[in-house]
Amino acid sequence: MIEHLVTINDLRVQGYHGCLPEEALIGTEFIVNVWMKTDFSEAAALDDLSKTIDYVAVSAIVFREMKVRSKLIEQVGQRIVDALWQLSANLTEIKVEVRKVSPPIGIDVSSVSIWITEKREQKG
Repeated sequence: MIEHLVTINDLRVQGYHGCLPEEALIGTEFIVNVWMKTDFSEAAALDDLSKTIDYVAVSAIVFREMKVRSKLIEQVGQRIVDALWQLSANLTEIKVEVRKVSPPIGIDVSSVSIWITEKREQKG
């Protein structure tokens, strides 16, 4: 079995997610990481972007879903994962981290985050 990994690391996005009313107004920085397992052997052999996962398309999905306000970053992360599955039938695993930088929780903490990992069976 061939397994390749395509990643987007530390994508910085301004978001307005959180349960507090001021979070909807002020917003904060979020960092999103995406890991996608696939087989990009054909893309590597043919030097063909259409045979792999396009980083630009992944980034566009992340930015689009981060624009939709949610109280919970769990919901934001799940929307990102759901949209990423639509990119390619060759995806076998997706892992997404949504990290909220400097959350308003009353203690000194650099960030909080959620991770979602989903897998699907390979065809064939």
